[in-house]
Amino acid sequence: MAVISVAALRAYVVSRQHLSARFRRASERDVETAIRRLSAVQLDSITTVDRAHRITLGARVGAYPRDTVSRLLADGRIFEYWAHEACLLPIELYPLFRRKMAVGGRWGSYTRALREHPEWAERVLAEIAERGPLASRDFEGEGGGGMWNWKPAKRALEAQWDLGRLAIAGRQGFQRLYDLSERVIPAELLEAPVPGAEEYLRELTLRAVRARGALTEPAIREHWRLKGGASLLRPHLDALVAGGELVRLAVSDGGAPLYVPAEAELDVSVPQSGILLSPFDNLLWDRPLTRRLFGFEHVIEVYKPQPQRVYGYYVLPFLYGDRIVARADLKAERKEGVLRVRAFHVEPGVRRSGALEAAFESALSRLARTIGLEPVRTGRPVEGDGSEQLGSGSWTSRRARSTRGRRPIPPRER
Repeated sequence: MAVISVAALRAYVVSRQHLSARFRRASERDVETAIRRLSAVQLDSITTVDRAHRITLGARVGAYPRDTVSRLLADGRIFEYWAHEACLLPIELYPLFRRKMAVGGRWGSYTRALREHPEWAERVLAEIAERGPLASRDFEGEGGGGMWNWKPAKRALEAQWDLGRLAIAGRQGFQRLYDLSERVIPAELLEAPVPGAEEYLRELTLRAVRARGALTEPAIREHWRLKGGASLLRPHLDALVAGGELVRLAVSDGGAPLYVPAEAELDVSVPQSGILLSPFDNLLWDRPLTRRLFGFEHVIEVYKPQPQRVYGYYVLPFLYGDRIVARADLKAERKEGVLRVRAFHVEPGVRRSGALEAAFESALSRLARTIGLEPVRTGRPVEGDGSEQLGSGSWTSRRARSTRGRRPIPPRER
């Protein structure tokens, strides 16, 4: 079994993300290609900086019109379904996910909704068939608030989508537009045979490894949130290695082996430029692997009460070259047209330098332009977040940084 150093593996994994260190404008085709290359792009409703998928895609392709994803969904060039979480997926994966749809979808509560409100099960289908794509707000009724207290029509819509009878035909704002699957998904994919368990697991394994460059067996399961222990993928990984499609690599740290595509070129270098990553970026999906490669403990504190947060509300990891060296708590002030830095935390063991500051300024400016905010400027954090006011023209918070329980990044010579 070939052995690779952590440093070489880290550089290779970063290079496979196709992150862009320069500002550019992207076409629909660029966005579609990026989704295909990533295999799945996570969606999230939080807009503190921008929607998660826009930050993830923007870090790779640059700025693109806000209706691009809706048009790609409506044209059947991508689709939305449950993968790592709710994700945008390349359309050719639809037959694979029909296997999940055929066994009742992802959420049992959705199918329970059809039993509890049978009058809505067919009604939502009938109204959509007659009226065209509809959102939840186009149906009457009220819920108790929150994801699990939706009104009956919303629960029925989600259940029918979960089962594949409806597809997402775009979004109005961030609200899903539901349509009959046969009016959205290409016929040849709707009519394709549902794959067996072996084909399903092997194809998902290959897609995950090719998208991420190198993954451990648990990280492959985490990529798609596959249920089951280590034995779920082991025979398929062995077969893919024996068949010459994947290569198993030992790592110099003595940890679990990783799998890479057979054609992988592992001797790569990464430009010393900076990228701000969405907290939901694909590179960060498997936290044990992120910790192992980068020495970085990824936390998402948006769901924590304010007094329990260490880094801030919506924090973007800052990738500099092939290292994650800092965390930036950012907020888009759309009325003012600015992107504010509320706090900036350098990781333990990282030396401040003019080059690092310049790389962050460049990454911040590029992100702001990508999400339609110019100029970038810093300002006072929201009251009560524990940070001091940021200096004029500076992005560095003067807040004291706790390092307790935080692991330093691995030394470059590893």
